[in-house]
Amino acid sequence: MVMLTTLAIVKARLGLADENILNDALLAMAIAGVSARMEREMRRVLQRTVDFAQEFPASDQAVSLRCYPLETVARVELRGAEHEAWRLRENLAWQVRSGCVVAFAEAPGRPGEMARVIYTGGYLLPGAEGAPGQLPLPADLLNAATEQVACWFLNRDRLGVVRQWPKGGTYEQYSELDLLPGVEAVLRHHTRL
Repeated sequence: MVMLTTLAIVKARLGLADENILNDALLAMAIAGVSARMEREMRRVLQRTVDFAQEFPASDQAVSLRCYPLETVARVELRGAEHEAWRLRENLAWQVRSGCVVAFAEAPGRPGEMARVIYTGGYLLPGAEGAPGQLPLPADLLNAATEQVACWFLNRDRLGVVRQWPKGGTYEQYSELDLLPGVEAVLRHHTRL
């Protein structure tokens, strides 16, 4: 499960004491939901993944990676039909562009065949241990996830309310609570094209 922020970070943002565990399960579910939503919006996988397998038409000379930034490419494999086994494509030269595109010197295969590239890429998520050279999740994504969870938590009692006019009170109308404008701006910056 992808978690773009941690329970400790969200609780600190909300001013909740570590000893206060009353809402921990709810906050953990919110973190998971917000993290999944952010990945869907950006059309990419953020968590560092070893041996990520991404399929593409074998006649393509470039593939835009879903899990980046790229660390290493392990191999490229081909197959002609769904029931066939994958076979290694040897002696294939490629270049990495912008840390997220693998461009081949020639198409890995013929039209009608499928190829897949096996690689390691993505970010270390908050709280994960890493080795030198592995990149942590950018701070703006961490902050965006934290703020979105905090906003949801603080407004959870008003979700779905369109109008409220208590007798003798003030008329209130809540718009649908979606992604915060600042969060949307951060996601646009990190979206896979």
